[in-house]
Amino acid sequence: MSGTLTPQLRINILIGLLVLGLVAALAIDPIPQDLEYHKFADTRGLWGIPNFGDFASNAAFAAVGIWALIVLMRGRGELFNKPEDARPYVVFFIGVTLVSVGSAYYHWEPSTERLLWDRLPMSISFMAISAAVVADRINAKAGNGWLLVALIVLGLASLLYWNWTESLGRGDLRFYGLVQFYPMLALPIICWLYKEHEYTNVRYFLLVVAWYGLSKVFEFFDTGIFELSGNIVSGHTLKHLAAAVATYMVLPMLSEYP
Repeated sequence: MSGTLTPQLRINILIGLLVLGLVAALAIDPIPQDLEYHKFADTRGLWGIPNFGDFASNAAFAAVGIWALIVLMRGRGELFNKPEDARPYVVFFIGVTLVSVGSAYYHWEPSTERLLWDRLPMSISFMAISAAVVADRINAKAGNGWLLVALIVLGLASLLYWNWTESLGRGDLRFYGLVQFYPMLALPIICWLYKEHEYTNVRYFLLVVAWYGLSKVFEFFDTGIFELSGNIVSGHTLKHLAAAVATYMVLPMLSEYP
């Protein structure tokens, strides 16, 4: 069915989806950071490291990010048709690597102030993978260039806005929520509207979404999982591991090309 749509209609669908997201975000009341979020199930320390499980599990992001960057740098000529095609993926995995630092910093002493540094690198990765899909399926020049920069700036701006509103005592997470969850909705639709691609295999994107969705389930049932496991591992620790697997799925997707 998507093959019968005109190019202008496809663009209009994407613009309409974005407008709907913005309208939905503006229609609801501002969302402050819930202070209960900082109360994680596993607060045990080890070797002088507080909240060891949630802190140490961030090593998974560092492992995925650094390994992927090494693979991209060594095999860029084999993995990509053009050198500039690698750009959004390099930025994506730089963001993944930085998540390990920002999240570890946050989990050392969880607070709203520290949470900013956890979310900043995540927004970079969200926006970079969005630009990668646009580059591969819609417009390579835009996705590998100005759009990549624009999306990252918008992602960072949503968090700076939230941080500013928190400092005023009226925190507002609506726009960061849009940055985090809009790509999960928009990217599958882009893949449906634009079939031709070189790198962005839908099968792997479904795995990314599935693992990321599982990480959010683990996060929600943090305490329940901790109790169910006999206080061995918490849901939030498993959330980090599942989210790291989600980011890793981008690498075998690229390895399938050409």
